[in-house]
Parts: sequence; C-alpha cells; structure tokens
Amino acid sequence: MRRLSPQAIVIVRPDACVTGTLRAHQAQPHHPAEPTAHLHSSTPRRNPQRVLPSGRRTAGGTPVKDILDAIQSPDSTSADFANIPLPESYRAVTVHKDETEMFAGLASRDKDPRKSLHLDDVPLPELGPGEALVAVMASSVNYNSVWTSIFEPVSTFGFLERYGRLSDLSKRHDLPYHIIGSDLAGVVLRTGPGVNSWKPGDEVVAHCLSVELESSDGHNDTMLDPEQRIWGFETNFGGLAEIALVKSNQLMPKPDHLSWEEAASPGLVNSTAYRQLVSRNGAGMKQGDNVLIWGASGGLGSYATQFALAGGANPICVVSSPEKADICRAMGADAVIDRNAEGYKFWKDENTQDPREWKRFGSKIRELTGGEDIDIVFEHPGRETFGASVYVTRKGGTITTCASTSGYMHQYDNRYLWMSLKRIIGSHFANYREAWEANRLIAKGKIHPTLSKVYSLEETGQAAYDVHRNLHQGKVGVLALAPEEGLGVRNPELRAQHIDAINRFRNI
Repeated sequence: MRRLSPQAIVIVRPDACVTGTLRAHQAQPHHPAEPTAHLHSSTPRRNPQRVLPSGRRTAGGTPVKDILDAIQSPDSTSADFANIPLPESYRAVTVHKDETEMFAGLASRDKDPRKSLHLDDVPLPELGPGEALVAVMASSVNYNSVWTSIFEPVSTFGFLERYGRLSDLSKRHDLPYHIIGSDLAGVVLRTGPGVNSWKPGDEVVAHCLSVELESSDGHNDTMLDPEQRIWGFETNFGGLAEIALVKSNQLMPKPDHLSWEEAASPGLVNSTAYRQLVSRNGAGMKQGDNVLIWGASGGLGSYATQFALAGGANPICVVSSPEKADICRAMGADAVIDRNAEGYKFWKDENTQDPREWKRFGSKIRELTGGEDIDIVFEHPGRETFGASVYVTRKGGTITTCASTSGYMHQYDNRYLWMSLKRIIGSHFANYREAWEANRLIAKGKIHPTLSKVYSLEETGQAAYDVHRNLHQGKVGVLALAPEEGLGVRNPELRAQHIDAINRFRNI
C-alpha cells in the first residue's frame, strides 16, 4: 500500500485556534494473507505520543486520562468538561480511499474487514454550528460498518465526496480516510453555536440520522429530507473512535442503568426496528398481530422480537440454529422456526425460486399460529427470503423491508401481492422522534440491549469480520475511551431489576 502524501489541515478548536500541517494518516503496509484481530496503527504526529503511567496514551500532548478522570469522577461539573483542553488528534477506525479496489474480484463472503480497517491518529475536526464533540466511551459494529469495510455495494467515499460539495462546512467530511461507526455512548465535550439543549458533561448516546432540514420535504418526517444521511456511513467522523462529531439533534440521554458498552449497542438497530415495526411510518404493529421476524436473535431481529412481545403481538421467530432458537425462547417467544433444521431452500438455483418451499414454510407458520397467516413480515435478509415473505403474508398484510443483507435484487411473484392487496413498505433507520421513543423504552427497562461480546478499539476489524460472517449473536460492542467493561452505571437499583435481561446475550 502506498503512503499517503502530507495534507495541510486547519484545526479549529473551541478553546484555541491552531493551524498546522499534519499527515492525516500514514498507515503501515499490511499483509492480506495474515489478517489479525488487531488493527494497524501508525501515524506520524507533530507531538510524539507518550504513554501515561496508567497505560493510557496522550494525544497531541494532551492526556486522554484527563478526560477519563473527569468522566469517572462523580464531582465533575459542566465547567470542568468545558475547561479540559481538547487533543489535537485522536484514534479512530478508518478505511482508506486508496484501498477501495483491494477486494476487486472477490466474492462478498471472502472480503475480510480485518484487512481494510485501520486504527489511525486523525486530526480533531472543526466544530460547526449545531454540532457537538463527544468523548466516545463505547461504540458498536453494525452491518453498515461491514459494508464500508468491504466497499459494498459502493465505496462510501462517493458519499463523502457528494456531502463535501454541499457547503464550505461539509467539505470537512471529504477526506482520504473515512472514520466509521454509527453508534456511541459517551460524554459531550464541546457544543457549537446554536446548541442550547446539551452542554459539556452530559452523558449521551447518539442516533445515526444526520439531516440538514433546509428543505420542506423533511419537516413532516426527517427521513424524507433530501439531505438525509447516516452518520459514520454517509458522513465522516463516526463513533468507532475516541472522539466523534455529531449534530446536536442526534443526541439522546444515556440510559443510566446501563454501562457504556451496553448503552452504545442498541442505537441504530433499536431505532431501525422501532420505525420498521412499531411506528406509523412502518408497519404500525398492534396487539395480536402475527409478526414474522427473520434473524430473530440477531442485531436487528432481537429488537424486533422484543418490540413484538412488549406490544402484545405474536412473534414468529426465524433462526438458523438450536442455540439461536433458545435465545428467542429466553426473550419470551414461543413460536420459533429453525430454518436449517427444517431444511428450507427457497431457491432451486441462482435464478429460480421454489414456490413449493414457500408453501411448506407457510404451513409451518400456520402450525405455530393456530392456522393464522402473517400480518407483518419484518424483512431484512432481502433477496434470499423476500419471495417467501411476500407469499406467506396474509391478505391485506404488510411486508416491511430494510437492509437486504443477502442481496438487494429482490424477486417475488407479484400475483400474491397485487391480488391479495398486500403492501411492501421500505423502511430506513428512524427520525429523531422515533429514535427518542426507542431510546426511552431502553431507559425505562422495557427493551433491553442484546450485547453479546465486547472488543477493544484495536480489535474492531475482528468484530466487523464476526458480523460479516454471522459469527455473532445480538450486537457486538467496542470499547473506545472506556478502559474496561462495566463502567458508567448510574442507577444500580433499576439495573438490578433487569440484570438477567441485560445479560441475556452475553458470552453466547
């Protein structure tokens, strides 16, 4: 891999104005034949890195330990956080623009995130109006991080280039590296002009909807804003880093009974499931509905299962192993289908589906529902399952779809849709209100994190690999500034009431 050339960067900090020339990042060559769990980390800096006695490093000459000490001290005030000098650089998980063709010719399954993800020191971005800099204690890996790491379906640098053309301020995002990650739990360090609802020292989580809201189109539902983007996927400065840049209307209160890593894990998937299944912008689920949930123990499906149970619906959980079936039953679901044990093969070959398998699948569903068909299908695998989903839905029923992790080119028999008056609803993440409601349910202990395993920032490549190869359950978390798991709990009494549910997915 060639080394990137030096880049002149102006860093605007709220507490000082520093102009200088840094190498944005200069990653060491890596060896594709020898992937490891730890990311490569090498970047020349103007101020050499020092290691503190605590084991924490310094960034740009400012101890990260000062930020950590303030976060972990019960006596810290907002003024204390506002007066902590910010580092000039910080560690972040990135992909590199000059490596977008590194997997050319490989099948998706063979593309390895451990080869494309780097741990770099990057300059602190300029803080703009309506924005906040957040010290990231923990984050998590979502499937959009996998897509970014394998440059599918397109390289995310195209998103950054287009965003960079929008305004002088958005030019910050168009860089030769992309800091990824669409979840965080942490503490506000600085806020930009026009931010009134949040202040330094606030403990927060962030949802991943980034909107400009200059068009009328977005003011009924912000997901319809023409400048709607997913933070850390279609924008830069994401959450798999020690510091993140977000818009202030991405921030929500951190659930105080959860640790940092637990609080970071629901964000994207919990909000996505809420809109897709519960919101009137999605399926508008009601009591008694039969809800077919694909991948019901996974990062997205595990929240759909909880919403169905909490809302008085009847989830029919589709999984791929006895262990995953046990997880669904532990959440409270009674109707579970192990698709591998049943041997369903919805495709005869690459181009031909098998309607007989749709019918066999529908018969199994009726066995579990007392003869009833599906009211709502919670669809996210996409190509592999979509034909079956349309078929098994009842007359007048709804298929809500997002993600398409098995392929975007869906095929289905339109006779079963059109003649039975079924609906297909496209659903993408959530607006601020939906994300807030979904987070509120987490904070009240009505819905619980599905965190199974936690990695260090250096191990993000392995975490993304596990998600890519479906080696995980629920969600996988990543510690950023948090030195260990289990920190950040402020309400131990509420936690004690729900500890079994909080830990349900751990170490499985």
